[in-house]
Amino acid sequence: MKRAKRRETPSGRFAFEGLDRVLHEKARLGILSSLAANPEGLVFNEIKDLCRLTDGNLNRHMQVLQEAGMVEIWKGHRGKRPQTLVRLTEEGRARFMAYINVLESIVAQNLDAVQDDRSPDVAGRYGGWSPA
Repeated sequence: MKRAKRRETPSGRFAFEGLDRVLHEKARLGILSSLAANPEGLVFNEIKDLCRLTDGNLNRHMQVLQEAGMVEIWKGHRGKRPQTLVRLTEEGRARFMAYINVLESIVAQNLDAVQDDRSPDVAGRYGGWSPA
């Protein structure tokens, strides 16, 4: 029996090397998305509410983002209450946009693959093989 020829897939095609590890975490993605939508910045409690994070969790993610040069943090007071203002840096905005572009290309590639009616079914691809 002849085996069906497999489509050649470039090595590493699904390694997604372009995804920034600092950004590719659910909470940090939420934080950066909220900051990108608010270029003037947000105070700590606004981010906490928008992203449904605890004080400690948000604080840790902010530390990671600040060390990566993606956010700038100002501590001040409104009246007698301390407040922390957070804003994306220029580098942070550029890295976030590059990350979004990589995600968009991944989505586009996979939509093309899923919608491609020409791709053979599993049985055709593996020469009559069928799952148990």
